[in-house]
Amino acid sequence: MLRLENVKKTFYPGTPDARVALDGVTLHVQKGNFISIIGANGAGKSTLFNAICGSFFVDEGRILLDGADVTMMPEHKRAKVIGRLFQDPMRGSAPGMSIEENLVLAAGQGGWMSHSGKREKEAFRQRLALLNMGLEDRMKQPVGLLSGGQRQALTLMMATLSMPKILLLDEHTAALDPGTAKKVLNLTTKIVSENGLTCLMITHNMQSALDLGNRTIMMDQGRIVFDTTGDERAALTVADLLDRFHEASGKKLDNDRMLLTR
Repeated sequence: MLRLENVKKTFYPGTPDARVALDGVTLHVQKGNFISIIGANGAGKSTLFNAICGSFFVDEGRILLDGADVTMMPEHKRAKVIGRLFQDPMRGSAPGMSIEENLVLAAGQGGWMSHSGKREKEAFRQRLALLNMGLEDRMKQPVGLLSGGQRQALTLMMATLSMPKILLLDEHTAALDPGTAKKVLNLTTKIVSENGLTCLMITHNMQSALDLGNRTIMMDQGRIVFDTTGDERAALTVADLLDRFHEASGKKLDNDRMLLTR
C-alpha cells in the first residue's frame, strides 16, 4: 500500500542551520498494516508523515501509494486518499461550522454552502451514534463547542468517512486526559480493524506502541533504527524496547515524556 525508497529531506541546506530530517528512510507498508511509530522529539516521526502527505517535496527518493508514484504529487491531491489526525483537537475540522456541516465537507458532498438531505442526515446520525458520545443529537451544534475528546473522535470519523487508502495518526490522543485518550484509542482500533484500514500511528506511549497494531517502528535522527512485528514484537516489554533502542542507536533514550508513560 505504501512504499518509501531512500527518502531524504534536509531543511535549510547550505546554511549553518541545515538539519537532516529524513536520512535515507526506506519503508514498505503492506495493506492492512497498523504500525505504531515511536522516537524522541526530533527523531523524524512527524516529518515522515509530512513527506507522505506532500507537505513538502523530498530531496531524494520515491514515495509510492497503492502502486502510484506520488513523490511529486501536490498535497491537496494526496489528501483525497490520505486521512490524517493531529495532536491538536482543534485541527482537522472547522470550529465555526456545525457537526453536520463538517461531515458534509468530509464526505465530499460539495462546497461551503452544501446541505445534506434526509438520507444523508440519517446516515450521519447512525455513524455518530457509534462514537457513543451523544453527538448524534447535537448535529447543529458548532464543532468549536465540543470537548477535545469529542472533537478528536469526530475528526477521526471525518478522516475515515470516505475510507482513505492510508490513515496517519500523529499523536492524536496526546492532548487528551487519560480516560478520554483511552476511549479515542479504543475507537481508533475499532474503526481501523472493522474497515481493514492501513494505518500508521505516532505515539509517545511505549506500552501503546507494543499493544496497538501489528508492527512497531522506532526512529532516531531521521532514520528507522528498529522495526519489529510478529512473535518477536509480541514477546517484547518496554524495557526490551529501550534496550533495542540502545543497541540500534548506540545511546540511551533520553526523553522524560516517553519514559514517564511507560
